[in-house]
Amino acid sequence: MEGQHALAGQRIFIVEDEALVAMMMEAMIEELGAVVVGTEARIGDALNFVAQRHGEIDVAVLDLNLGGSRSYDIAQAINGHGIPIVFSTGYDDGTIEDAWREHPLLSKPFQLAELEGALARALGTRRS
Repeated sequence: MEGQHALAGQRIFIVEDEALVAMMMEAMIEELGAVVVGTEARIGDALNFVAQRHGEIDVAVLDLNLGGSRSYDIAQAINGHGIPIVFSTGYDDGTIEDAWREHPLLSKPFQLAELEGALARALGTRRS
């Protein structure tokens, strides 16, 4: 293992409806030394996870489009607990609502360094 990552030990919640993308993200997050505390694919399941286990989440990565619905309800719930958010999308960043533009946005497909940077930026907003 090379050096200590800034993200080592961080607890990350993934909301992604494409199983292969979720698995890829999980592998990348583990490579960064962080821990995936949960992965959900549906809005209702993600809302339940946040309601029950928000204390275990340091940062969340939310797919902006979940089966044709936006993940803003999940973002609102997470934001209500003061947890930073990274959005991911396969669409043009113009599709994100203005209220959420301050959060890092990853365009799919993304590389490890891009994920690491987005997570670090999100976590930096929490510490300030």
